[in-house]
Amino acid sequence: MRKGAGEGLFPPTPFTGAALLLVVTALSGCIPQSSAAPEPRERGRPTLVSLNPCTDAILAEVADPAQILAISHYSKDPRSSSMDAALASSLPATRGTVEEVLALRPDLVLGSTFIDPATASAYRRLGLHLETLGMANTVEASRDQIRQIARLAGHPARGEALVARIDAALAAAAPPAGASPVPTVVWQSGGMVPGDGTLIADLLRRTGFANFAAARGLGQADLLPLERMLADPPALILVAGQGAETGRGDDRVLSHPALKALKSTRRATFDSRLLYCGGPTLIAAARRLAEVRTQIVPDKGSGTTPGVFRDGGGVSR
Repeated sequence: MRKGAGEGLFPPTPFTGAALLLVVTALSGCIPQSSAAPEPRERGRPTLVSLNPCTDAILAEVADPAQILAISHYSKDPRSSSMDAALASSLPATRGTVEEVLALRPDLVLGSTFIDPATASAYRRLGLHLETLGMANTVEASRDQIRQIARLAGHPARGEALVARIDAALAAAAPPAGASPVPTVVWQSGGMVPGDGTLIADLLRRTGFANFAAARGLGQADLLPLERMLADPPALILVAGQGAETGRGDDRVLSHPALKALKSTRRATFDSRLLYCGGPTLIAAARRLAEVRTQIVPDKGSGTTPGVFRDGGGVSR
């Protein structure tokens, strides 16, 4: 499981620690004092740079395109993006180096709490306003983060509109009254599972599933051995790894033939890009979970029935 949504999830910038401070000193000497701290622009709303894919996706929903000077380069990569590909391709991107961000002269930089301290210090020393946001581990925390970003962008009403869309999607994805939660393992590449205190755990609970791994004492990013899965199988395995992304079953653990022996366990794919980010990602995640639940537990009647396997996202036994 990725540690969080932001710089801490990915390789650090080329300059860290003492080396970065030397770069900052050099830049400070080369830039006239009057331009090292850009004067506020005369405009109604701020310009922004986002440094991680989760804030990228929210910012694109609540800010004007002209306000967004750059999103993170991660959003240009389909494997890590939480945004619509066409929207991401229409926006400029940055790798988040001090030189790049300084050249853009934004009014505000959105980073995560995992940002390298030396990089954060460099931004502030050069007169850039850095706002750090933590990882949203619950739906409620994501609502708060949306409102915060929308307020920073000068469009609080757009934040409320996005929250309303998320709430509507969650309401539509809620299980029928009195339905029993489906014991479910979210199985990632290598056999890793999410524990409680994660965004996906909150989504599972809200959409009619029970976190099977957490109920058996497994925590965040613990490994669930194949042998234990076979000895104590859940009702559903949500495959959220390379196999889920490509449909080719190219992770040996996730596609192990022994899983076919679990006759009473269903399997379904879940795009791993839906695991980590809140914001608009919650809408797609809720819809997918509702789709899976409806396939394995019809709204009418009781018990489970075999799902129908369909390449690219069906349910199989």
